[in-house]
Amino acid sequence: MAKSAGRSARDSVWLRETPRRGGRAGQPSGLDRERITAVSVRLLDAEGLARFSMRRLAGELNVTAMSLYWYVDTKDDLFELALDAAFGELRLPGEDDPSDWREQLRALAAEYRRLLVRHPWLSRLAGQYLNIGPHALDFSRSMQRVLGGSGLPAHRVMSAISAVFQFVYGYGTTEAQFMSRIADSGLTPDDYHEQALDSVRQDPGIAQFLKDSVPLMDARGGGTVAELMDRDFTFALDLLIAGIEVMVERG
Repeated sequence: MAKSAGRSARDSVWLRETPRRGGRAGQPSGLDRERITAVSVRLLDAEGLARFSMRRLAGELNVTAMSLYWYVDTKDDLFELALDAAFGELRLPGEDDPSDWREQLRALAAEYRRLLVRHPWLSRLAGQYLNIGPHALDFSRSMQRVLGGSGLPAHRVMSAISAVFQFVYGYGTTEAQFMSRIADSGLTPDDYHEQALDSVRQDPGIAQFLKDSVPLMDARGGGTVAELMDRDFTFALDLLIAGIEVMVERG
C-alpha cells in the first residue's frame, strides 16, 4: 500500500494514543477536531487535494495555521480523519436486514460508488492510508458479513470482496474523474459526450474504431450519460454476483 514520504507502514493517526488537545487558554473557541475535519472534507470537495493546505484550511476556519496543530499533528493525520469521515456517510445494511446477501451487496456497492463520485479525492487517499478508522472498519465488517452469508467457504470470502470492491473502486474512481473533467468544461455530461464523439470522429483511426463499435453501442441502448453508466455498472455487478453464485454451487 502506498504511503506518504517519511511515514512508516505502521504510522496512522488511529494507532497513536494521542490525547485530544485544545481548550487551553488562548486557543480559539468553538474549534475542535470534528469541526476541523468537517471543513477539511468541504474544502477537499471544492478544491481537491492539490490545492489543499493547512494555511488554506486555517483561513476557512478563521484561525491561525498554528492553531490547527493543537488538534492534529500533521496534514497526513488530517487526511486520514477526512477519509474516515467520508466513509461515515455510507449507509450500511444492519445485521437484522431481511434482504438476502445479493441485495445487500448491491446496496453496499452502490453506496461505495456514490461515495467515490461525491468525493473525487477519496480514491487516492483510500489507496494511500491504512483505512483503519472506525467508519472504514464498519464498512469492512459489513462487506465481510454480507459476502460471508453468500455460502462461499471462509477462505474465499476475502477474494470475493476484492473482486467486487476493486471493481467498484475502479468504476467509481474513473467516473469521478470523468465528472470532474466535465464540470471543468462547463458543459452538461450529455453535451460533453456528444462533443467528444464529434471530435474523435474526425480522426481517421479512431473513426474506424467507432464505426466497428456501432453494433455494440446500438445494442447497448440509448439514454443519457448517467443512464448508460448506471446500466453498465448494474450489469457488471450482476456478472460478479453470478460468478459468486457459480462458485458457491461448485462448493
